[in-house]
Amino acid sequence: MTRFSVLGPMECWSGERPVEISGTLQRTLLATLLVGAGGPVSVTALVRELWADTPPPKWENALQAHISRLRRRLLAIAGHHRPARLLALTSGYTLLVDNSAVDGAVFMRGVALAREMAAREPAAAVNALRTVLSMWRGPAFGLVACGPMCRAAAQRYEATRLSGLEMLFDLELQIGRHADIIPALSELVESPDLNERFCEQLMVALYRSGRQSEALVTYRRMRQRLGDELGIQPTITFRNHEQAILVQDPALHVGANHAVLRSMTRISPAAMPRIPSVRLGSSMRGERPRVGAAL
Repeated sequence: MTRFSVLGPMECWSGERPVEISGTLQRTLLATLLVGAGGPVSVTALVRELWADTPPPKWENALQAHISRLRRRLLAIAGHHRPARLLALTSGYTLLVDNSAVDGAVFMRGVALAREMAAREPAAAVNALRTVLSMWRGPAFGLVACGPMCRAAAQRYEATRLSGLEMLFDLELQIGRHADIIPALSELVESPDLNERFCEQLMVALYRSGRQSEALVTYRRMRQRLGDELGIQPTITFRNHEQAILVQDPALHVGANHAVLRSMTRISPAAMPRIPSVRLGSSMRGERPRVGAAL
């Protein structure tokens, strides 16, 4: 089977042998047809992907030449494996290839299946998510010059990756693996992308691991970055996590209702006990706070 990898630099494989699709336009054409997922891609869409708003004077001939070249290349690299079939339709062109042969399709389906099993089998869902997330090698399509279709697909892949990571860490917290996810979450929180959800999960993982002061420092750093870089304040949900850690809310415990903090309104200051600043560093003195769960 000819296989295609789009979750990172675009690659083509004949069985276990990597093969090259040379030329920027050929690679862009292939990426666009793969985004079509076996459905017709109109001539207008292909022209826009290949040449944006400046197609060549004889773009019809140029497009047909690129289609023919790609078709021959796909047949040549298939060898004794089943080839991907590039067909001309009245409405445009389509690339017939098994969904299992495109890592992007496998990835999207894998995240969806993990979401379905999460409530019934959280540990199995964790394993499934780790498997499909390991397929990610970088921004979708890599250095291919993408047009609107490919850019939209790349955004869908990235959004699914982020939601898959959030679900993975939620499930890891649910089954009590808070210590295991601290390194990965710390890296994500320190990345240029400001994601409050990852920060919430890291705060809870740190709190459960007896590192309450570090959890609060993590919150304050993210709050400052949100203000400095985006000029915005933390969301109510994010502030709830800080307040819950300050008051050692039972909703943080493993096995608690993980939707509590994300659904409730901000904890009233009147309901909060007065906590001397010295207590925020209690875990550094070896005093372990009540360990709890998160979302």
